[in-house]
Amino acid sequence: MWPCLGIYTLFIVTITLSPVTAAAWSENKVPGEDEYPPLWDLAPKNLLDFPVKDNKIVINVWNYQERLGVYKSLLNSSAEYFSAFGLQNTGNILWGLPLQHGWQFRTGRLADPSGATSCGYEHGDLLCLSVRSWWSCMNYYLAVIPFLGAVEAGLFGQLPFEVEILPPEERKDDFCYSVADCRSRMPKLMDDWKAFFEYLLSTEHKAVSSATFSSFKLDDALGLMWKAHVSSIAYALPKFQDSLKYLSDPEANFGEGWSNAVDFIAATHFPTDLPTTNNFQAFLPPRMLVEGDVPPSISDFSPRQNKVLVSVRALHKANKLTGGLLLKLWQKAMSNEAGRKMGRELLESLTLSQQLDLVGI
Repeated sequence: MWPCLGIYTLFIVTITLSPVTAAAWSENKVPGEDEYPPLWDLAPKNLLDFPVKDNKIVINVWNYQERLGVYKSLLNSSAEYFSAFGLQNTGNILWGLPLQHGWQFRTGRLADPSGATSCGYEHGDLLCLSVRSWWSCMNYYLAVIPFLGAVEAGLFGQLPFEVEILPPEERKDDFCYSVADCRSRMPKLMDDWKAFFEYLLSTEHKAVSSATFSSFKLDDALGLMWKAHVSSIAYALPKFQDSLKYLSDPEANFGEGWSNAVDFIAATHFPTDLPTTNNFQAFLPPRMLVEGDVPPSISDFSPRQNKVLVSVRALHKANKLTGGLLLKLWQKAMSNEAGRKMGRELLESLTLSQQLDLVGI
């Protein structure tokens, strides 16, 4: 077995993946409503805020605000399980999903990249999520599948109506639209998300004198959530490979590299609460990449945003060159809580390390 020190050294030499430590992150924190995804306050708060037609709750997840409402209902219905980890539900680890979706929306990644329609653009339907957008389709599997997994697990209790997801105008066969439909098409993926929500529901919350006892373990919850998260990406990646043709080469390479990087982040059980995710995302590209963008020399990106792009590209290349061995070694090193703690600390401190300049990153 590769010693932990060896894989950490290899990882440092290969890549700098993460932004800076929490202390440095706090300097970049955007206060107030900007901490939340765009239009968060306008999104539906719970399932009964969506339209009901023919005794079904009907959700158009190809509208940004309604897909955001799917996330909001998940956050609200799971809030009690994360009450010990932050005020006003800020410690909920599901925040990573809507915040990533909000970043995609803010940076134009959910609009039609083919230029054939005005979907997602200010002069057309700004809230439209294009089925031609690689990011939008990938995100479907990190929005609808978790949501329907939660419905099946019973997170929302006994609903008075069934839930139906509306299909897009194109590529209808690439998606599923109800609990039964998704379970028949992708049972393993549904099982993974259902297991996460069943874990939440299985934990006990009892008042003991003035304190609250809970059998909830954050590391266990993160493990189940990240397992389902990477399963969603792995399932969707080959399905939407052809959508990368609509993107510039730099953007397509970043998208694939980012999907690979998530596997490394997931292995550490990285916390995806509200403040941590916001701090992390401050160093992601603030717009779509276009032809001619060559990191680390993109003039309208910050030095750290440039560095993250270089890092994601280098990590993806190294993992491909080793036939996936780098990821397997990293996952092996992250197979216990002590290793994961070291892994998270490494991710948080890499860009502060002077060693990175020595290896030309």
